[in-house]
Amino acid sequence: MKQIRPVALVLAAAVLAACSSNTSSSSSSTTASSPGPQGSAVKTIGVSIQDREAQFYQDMESGMQAQAKKYGYKLIVVDANRDNAKQQSQVEDFISNKVDAIVLTPYDSTAIGSAIAEANRAKIPVFTADIASTSKLGKVVAHVASDNVQGGAEAAKLMCKAVGKTGTVAIIDEPEVTSVQDRVKGFRATLKSTCPGVTVVADVDAGGQRDKANQDMSDLLQSNKNLKGVFGINDDSALGALTAIRAAGLNGKIAVVGYDATPEARTAIASGDMYGDAVQHPDQIGKLTIQTIHDYFAGKKVQPVVHVPVGSFTQADAKKAQ
Repeated sequence: MKQIRPVALVLAAAVLAACSSNTSSSSSSTTASSPGPQGSAVKTIGVSIQDREAQFYQDMESGMQAQAKKYGYKLIVVDANRDNAKQQSQVEDFISNKVDAIVLTPYDSTAIGSAIAEANRAKIPVFTADIASTSKLGKVVAHVASDNVQGGAEAAKLMCKAVGKTGTVAIIDEPEVTSVQDRVKGFRATLKSTCPGVTVVADVDAGGQRDKANQDMSDLLQSNKNLKGVFGINDDSALGALTAIRAAGLNGKIAVVGYDATPEARTAIASGDMYGDAVQHPDQIGKLTIQTIHDYFAGKKVQPVVHVPVGSFTQADAKKAQ
C-alpha cells in the first residue's frame, strides 16, 4: 500500500490539473454568455435606449425585462441620453462584451447606421424598437414598433371630432424621427380625408421636448389668432403646448391632441384640458422585441417589421377607468 500511495497522488494531481486547464479555456471563450442553471449558456442582449427617463421607454423596458425573464435572458440596458455619439459608443461596448444580440432605439436614425454595420461585422444581430434606422449602412434583422401611420390617423380622427369641419390646426413636430414622420403622415392624410375643411397652418420642430414645445406654442398663438387645435407628436409636446395655452388664457378654446397617453396626459384628458391621445402600448413593443429575438435565436424566420396597433384615449375612456 505504501508503494501505491505516491502513484495515486500523482494521478490525482494530473486529473486536477486537467480539470483546471479545461475550466480556464471555457471561461475565456464565453465573455457574454455565462453558464445557466443546468449548465446551458445564458443569452445576453444589449439594449441602448435613446432616453431612458421617458415614461414610454420605461414601460418598453419593463416589457423587455418581463419577456427576457421568461426565457432566462440577461439584459444590459443603457441610456443614450439623446446623444448619438454616446449611443454609438454603447454599441461598441456591446460588441466588446460579445453580447448575443443588440436592441436599439436610435436617437439619430441616419447616423446610427455605422454602429449597426460595425455590429454586423462582429456577426451580432441587431434589432430596432420604436424607432427605425433609415441609414443605408448596416442591416437590421427586425424592427418592432407601433403602427405609427395608423396612430397618426387616430389622432386626426380625434382632432376632427374636437374642432369640427373647418378651422386651422398646428403640429408640434420632431421631423428627424422615423416614427414621428409616420405619425404626421397618418395625421395629415386622415385629416384631409375625414375633415378636409380643417387645414394645417403650422408645423414646428420642438424636438419632442416639453420646454421647447411650450415656447413654440406661445409663438404660434401670436401668429395664428384663430387656431382651433394642436397635435403634439408625443405627450411632452402636447403638454408643453397646453402650458402655453393656459398661460394665454385660452384653455378649453384650443383642442390639444397628444400621443402616448402617459399618466400625466390621461389626467389632463380626464379634466378636459386635453381632448385626447393616440395610445401606444410600449410594454407590448418591449415584449414583442424580445419574442422576436427569441424566435431568431431558435432559427425561426422573423418578419422584418412587426407592428403593434395603436388605439385612442378620450375623456369618456378616463371616466370608464374610474
